[in-house]
Amino acid sequence: MVFDRLRFIPRWIVAHPLLVVALALALSVLGVWRAMDLRIDSNIITLLPPEYTSVQAITRLQENVGAETTVDVAIYSPSFEKNLAFAEALVPAAMAMTQPAGGDPYFTRVDFRRDVRFVSENALYFATFEELDRLERFLREQAQQVRSATDPLRMDLFGAAQDSARAQRQREGDQLRADLAQLALTEYFLSPDSTTLVVKFYPTGSQTDLAFVERLYADLDSTIARLDPQSYDPNMEVTAAGRLLRQTIEVRSITNDVRNSFGAGVLSVILAVVLYFLYKSIQAKTGGRLVWRVVGSELLRTPVTALLLTVPLLISLSWAGGVAGVAFGTLNLMTSTLGLVLFGLGIDYGIHFYARYAEERGLGRGVGAAVEETFVSTGQGIAVSALTTASALFVLQLADFRGFSEFGLIGGLGILFAVVSMLTVLPALLAIAERTGALDLQLRGEAVTVDTDPRFPFARTIVVVCLAVTVACVIAIPKVSFEYNFSNLEPEYDEYYRRAEALEPVFGQSERRNPAYLLLDTPQAVQEVTEAVKSLSEQDSLILAVESLQERFPTDSAGIAAKLIRLADIREVLNDPFLLADTTGQIDRLRRAASATEPIPLDSVPAFLTRPFTTRSGEIGNFVIVFPRGNMADGRRSIRFAELIGQVSTPEGGEYYAASTQLVAADMLRLMQEESPLMVGVTFLLVFLLVYVSFRSLKWTFVAVMPLMIGLSWMLGMMELFGVQLTFYNLVVLPTVLGIGNDGGVHLTHRYREEGRGSVRRVLRSTGEHVTMGALTNLVGFGGLLLSSHPGLRSIGVLAVVGIGGTLAATLVFYPALLQVLEDNHWLDRTRKRRRQYDLGDPEAIRRPSFKLRPTSERAQPTDRS
Repeated sequence: MVFDRLRFIPRWIVAHPLLVVALALALSVLGVWRAMDLRIDSNIITLLPPEYTSVQAITRLQENVGAETTVDVAIYSPSFEKNLAFAEALVPAAMAMTQPAGGDPYFTRVDFRRDVRFVSENALYFATFEELDRLERFLREQAQQVRSATDPLRMDLFGAAQDSARAQRQREGDQLRADLAQLALTEYFLSPDSTTLVVKFYPTGSQTDLAFVERLYADLDSTIARLDPQSYDPNMEVTAAGRLLRQTIEVRSITNDVRNSFGAGVLSVILAVVLYFLYKSIQAKTGGRLVWRVVGSELLRTPVTALLLTVPLLISLSWAGGVAGVAFGTLNLMTSTLGLVLFGLGIDYGIHFYARYAEERGLGRGVGAAVEETFVSTGQGIAVSALTTASALFVLQLADFRGFSEFGLIGGLGILFAVVSMLTVLPALLAIAERTGALDLQLRGEAVTVDTDPRFPFARTIVVVCLAVTVACVIAIPKVSFEYNFSNLEPEYDEYYRRAEALEPVFGQSERRNPAYLLLDTPQAVQEVTEAVKSLSEQDSLILAVESLQERFPTDSAGIAAKLIRLADIREVLNDPFLLADTTGQIDRLRRAASATEPIPLDSVPAFLTRPFTTRSGEIGNFVIVFPRGNMADGRRSIRFAELIGQVSTPEGGEYYAASTQLVAADMLRLMQEESPLMVGVTFLLVFLLVYVSFRSLKWTFVAVMPLMIGLSWMLGMMELFGVQLTFYNLVVLPTVLGIGNDGGVHLTHRYREEGRGSVRRVLRSTGEHVTMGALTNLVGFGGLLLSSHPGLRSIGVLAVVGIGGTLAATLVFYPALLQVLEDNHWLDRTRKRRRQYDLGDPEAIRRPSFKLRPTSERAQPTDRS
């Protein structure tokens, strides 16, 4: 046995406990120092490798253009003039805002007032050919309608049609209104009643940089408050809104939930463990009787037990934090939750070590002998268990998805640090506590052996029923679904929706949201890509619209000539006598908008028309904007959109890549789905190999992993039964469940092989009790996430609880029955080892001790207090 050769380690630890603790604390201080530099990197593009085209494209977009969306400030009061006065004060103040680090401005430009005269005279010069075609078709249909009307002299150009094609013409009218709105025919962004005015700011950073967005909104809110809106009008309300804010609110919600879940989980785990060992201690000292003096004495010692188990664990967490600080410098959205996970997993090793140590002390061994025996027997068992779990996490290193790989590295190292701390710092603390009298686990009493039936009852029936349930679960596995709709994984963001409501009077529910950008090098490439994307839009309706400055404002002679010809065609249609009868003024406005007969120089175009296509340096950019149709919260739509325009090929042989957070999210989702089955398969294979190395027997390896396989099938069956879905968040839990779920079978198998035939119930009662307690601490730790208000985080807790619960049930119900059936059929016969190996439980657990408290002078004296 490997640990038998390491007996010198526990002996040295017991001889020098203060030195061990001092060294551990010194390393802990160093770890905390490096961990203090850790920051949560909320930029989601860091979850993908930098060589991914979607990451490179959005990085380039951020460097050249800035954020893809705007910060919209809604100013409301009954007076338009007062709203305008406040906006005129806000614009220079907001544009002067700078970031704390580096002093860079928050905004590159602002849309506020537009030259209505220029727009009214030239608006259709900036319409796309598609929009001009749609306008001409609509006008001709309206003229034909007037011809057949009974009173053609009075009409509303955009009124609802009265014939059988009413619905179709209404849709065309709505589309035309949207086209004209895109051409900016109003001086300000105003609501119809002029009570709400909106100012649009263009940020310098990306919406994926959540820390930047959070600072921006905080500083902007401060600037608005400093300008004192109520001094302009007592009823004035100014709201900074925009979709740029949404991700920030989500991350803030996640951070608060993780913090609260960590606190609730840690306290619950500590309470459960302390109560468990309080029960064990009272039972050992009273023989199960209620003796208030002993109960009171042990209650006073519970803080000592809590400290003994949590201090080594916190030390290991500081080591893991230090390594994370050195290796990465930041935590991503997934690794930021590792504190709770590692606490729940790490304390399991302390439970096994402390429980076995208490049993050895209860048998009359001194401190040194008890620590040594626990280290050699139980220490090897928990070391194998920790290596299995850590290996399962290290497998995630194979993933390209950095949410997996960084989670695996930090988590795996955290597990190893936890077991090292429990095998070194915990024995040292036990020695100190025993010598100072803060802890006394010496047995005071006499045990009476009680004979019980060694057989596990109803074994065959239980095996048959469990296998039947397993078959049913396996049949249900294909029905387990994945939650693609990200909106179902988001909490109700009251703050975001409250702010967004302020914009609705002006923008309503615009379809043109979440655009993707194709950043190009030349105007010629813009034209080629625009035509290619339009060709794609004809194949798939998911593309709503395609825009480029070159299409709206041609710079080549052929494009200019074609645009002027189309405007002449529109003017000819507008001169139709039946349209000239319009009394609403709409035909006159359209005629002025189509009045251009000469090319318009670029330097005479108002800035607000070119700003959507302007780079951070103020130059006219060569890029194409693609708007998706409908809600992109469904991940399948994001993937489909990414497949459509993520890489655009032109007939000329060019390859161009689009940039959008939707495309980054699609790559993340696609990558997780591709890598998750591989991670689970490799993890299971690695677990199997480690168990085989431990047992050096293929037969016993299959026996030991049987609870894991049965438990996983039950987990998937329960997921289908209770409607639990796999999500973007909880996929990372699957390898962890494999590592944790394997522990029970390995521990029970080691103990059974040591005890031999007829020991199933004894093994279940002793080692099974500790396995149960360890699993329950993991359940409580992950269960803290069930209290989260964030559905995504809650899905992590739900899947972990279902997975750990399923494997625990298989370990405690199916596995003992299976051992009994195999034993009855003589399939497990072997010569019992004389030495106890991998003992994780109490060899005397089958005995029900009945103690008689004696006077202190008559109690057995400890054989070794050193």
